Amino acid sequence: MKYKGLVAFLAFIGLPILFASAYIVDETEQVVITQFGKIIGDPKTEPGLKFKIPFIRKANFFPKNLLQWDGDPGQIPTKEKTYIWVDTFARWKITDPVKFFQTVTYEQNAYRRLNDIIDPAVRNFITSNRLIETVRKSNRPLLLPDTDMNSGSTSESSYAEEEYNISIGREKITEGILKQAQPKLDKFGIELVDVKIKRINYEDTVSRSVYNRMIAERKQIAEKFRSEGKGEARKIIGQKERELKLITSEAYRTAQELKGQADATATEIFARAFGRDPDFYSFTKTLEMYSTALERNTVLVLSTDSEFLKYFKGYGTAQTP
Repeated sequence: MKYKGLVAFLAFIGLPILFASAYIVDETEQVVITQFGKIIGDPKTEPGLKFKIPFIRKANFFPKNLLQWDGDPGQIPTKEKTYIWVDTFARWKITDPVKFFQTVTYEQNAYRRLNDIIDPAVRNFITSNRLIETVRKSNRPLLLPDTDMNSGSTSESSYAEEEYNISIGREKITEGILKQAQPKLDKFGIELVDVKIKRINYEDTVSRSVYNRMIAERKQIAEKFRSEGKGEARKIIGQKERELKLITSEAYRTAQELKGQADATATEIFARAFGRDPDFYSFTKTLEMYSTALERNTVLVLSTDSEFLKYFKGYGTAQTP
């Protein structure tokens, strides 16, 4: 019983001491051992189970893999004094955990140091270069849709090459930011792996000006299309009216020719018919004149010698052949 009690007592005392002295280093971690704030030995970078003096020494864990830094977007003037919003990000890692612990101690402090070093470097390079330098990386010809303002025509197969003289480019700007910031981070045991510009945008007033200019240009092109469309419509309508008048005049000429031929034929027929009896022809024509000249309420005052009523004079008198 005494031995069992002793074993239980040793286990009760030893297990907390064992747990306090053991620690595990992960593949993505590195550990700095400190005793009362003073660094003891070399940092532990190899993964596995490690031991330390319990309660006196402390294991300080730091990440060994890549870490992300996101800068705050800010307004920066370019060399042309054009204000733009620039949003950057970076990848960094702790290469010397001892220096890191001695200088910044915690990751939150490291992010503040990164802000103080990377942001001025970004501002310095943006203000020293033109806007096009931060956007493009080479002098490759830029293909833009070619719109002919004189004709207003734009086609998908019509493009114009526009060249920009790029002396530095976006990649060299980011490389310059990294080279300028890295020496200032060496004393913190930090390696800046990469710096990139995530997003570039115009400042609000500049954006509105650009949008208004784009809208004005598109309205100008649209008005050009409308005016040309109206011109083409008037041209088509004029051509249609001209063709319609030509067709009408041709039809009228043909109709008049046919009517003249018909009148001539009718006159010839009437002439042949009435030429056989001129008196009968005169009689029928006079009757036609009566039907057109005399109406129900027509009053005529004529002498008895008038030729107009000559056929009424002998009405009822027997004619002998």
